Amino acid sequence: MGLPASQIADDATFMRRVTIDIAGRLPTGDEAAAFLANTAADKRAKWIDHLLESTDYANFFANKWSAILRNKRRNDNDKVSTFAFYDWIRNSLYENKPYDQFVREVVTATGTPGTNPAVAWYREVKDQAAQVEDTAQLFLGLRIQCARCHHHPFEKWSQQDYYGFAAFFSRVGRKKSSLPGFDRVFHNRGVAQAQNPKTGDQVKPTGLGSPTAELSQDDDPRIELADWMSDPSNEFFSKALVNRYWKHFFGRGLVDPEDDMRVTNPAVNPKLLNALADDFVEYDFDLKHLVRTICNSQVYQLSSEPNEWNRDDKQNFSRYYPKRLNAEVLLDAINQVTDTSTGFGGVPAGTRATQLPDNGFSSYFLTVFGRPESSSACECERSSEANLAQSLHLLNSAEIQGKLTSGSGNAALLSKDKEREHAAKIRDLYLLAFSREPSSEEATIALKHIEKAKEPKLAYEDIVWALINTKEFLFNQKP
Repeated sequence: MGLPASQIADDATFMRRVTIDIAGRLPTGDEAAAFLANTAADKRAKWIDHLLESTDYANFFANKWSAILRNKRRNDNDKVSTFAFYDWIRNSLYENKPYDQFVREVVTATGTPGTNPAVAWYREVKDQAAQVEDTAQLFLGLRIQCARCHHHPFEKWSQQDYYGFAAFFSRVGRKKSSLPGFDRVFHNRGVAQAQNPKTGDQVKPTGLGSPTAELSQDDDPRIELADWMSDPSNEFFSKALVNRYWKHFFGRGLVDPEDDMRVTNPAVNPKLLNALADDFVEYDFDLKHLVRTICNSQVYQLSSEPNEWNRDDKQNFSRYYPKRLNAEVLLDAINQVTDTSTGFGGVPAGTRATQLPDNGFSSYFLTVFGRPESSSACECERSSEANLAQSLHLLNSAEIQGKLTSGSGNAALLSKDKEREHAAKIRDLYLLAFSREPSSEEATIALKHIEKAKEPKLAYEDIVWALINTKEFLFNQKP
């Protein structure tokens, strides 16, 4: 396409980028210094492996999946469900449960959240329409909501397709359980079918674009649905997941939006999408393998600095596109650089924002920076757009000022440290914030500010404040 790629990013840029994208945190200063000093040719691959084996990876991706699986808390009684569901998601990711098994356990779940945490998904997707549309959008990358009422002339799926898919959920039963406010979900024995309101036909369970399933009254049609979705020949299941993860690491999918994979919205690189999907199936739906494949690739490790040919490219991945840190990662990053913590009621002290099991924790910071409400299967709920309220909060809010001026925070500790030179302490701050050492100009400016300050603590507060308000800090790549 006449778009020569940008250069490969330097070590500091890569390390900060991949640590944020896999583990949802900044590298520590010691990690950054050790990585920069390491001369091994395979150090990037080994760091990726290290991150994937960490609990931080499981925490961060559980935060992602918890939101789109609608793990929503409305009151304190819901904690029985939301905390258990989050723990189940997190443990599944940490153990690297195959993705097809993960989806199967959600879609076919029966019982109550107390005995089977995955059934919590049915707490929010209560009616058949929600079950059909969330399943298609989340696990198949298909938005089939319109087909519920009509067949759009430019789209593939008809009402008959919609209600054939709906029939898979026609035998989902509910009854009161011993847990107040929670239903028991079960397979209600009987003929699986759904009525097409336009024709009046009773439609049997049918996978999209597939033959009708032949089931007995004793068969749970959701098991047949899980079998159909995870079949290697299914053209939607693996592509939807690899496209969703591509979006996570690059800021936009090969198909964008990532959950709107239709004939009239083709991939920018169909061969790449097919290759990733085939590889995902070949490796038995191994999520860590997929992450490893993406992050070890040359395209992920490109610099964001454009060259004369790709300056205007915004969709072909000829360079890396900077992404803003999401709300939870940014709050944790500020806490890390200021050496403070944010308290959340109902969880142990020191719990990071990326470790919160649901969205029911009150935080103005997380709200203003776009934390999702867990009300739909769409990742568009999470906002990455900048606004004035965010800027004002970082510049002069009581919350941020309290972190900067804390007597036990980083500014206070650095000012009290008489054993090291100011230059060494500035170096440590830059390694912590940006995973790199300061340039000579940056170091000179910081040292001059300390020299002219009346109190070293105030000078360090100013420096930390300046660092967390830079674009380089707010993005996972220097814009």
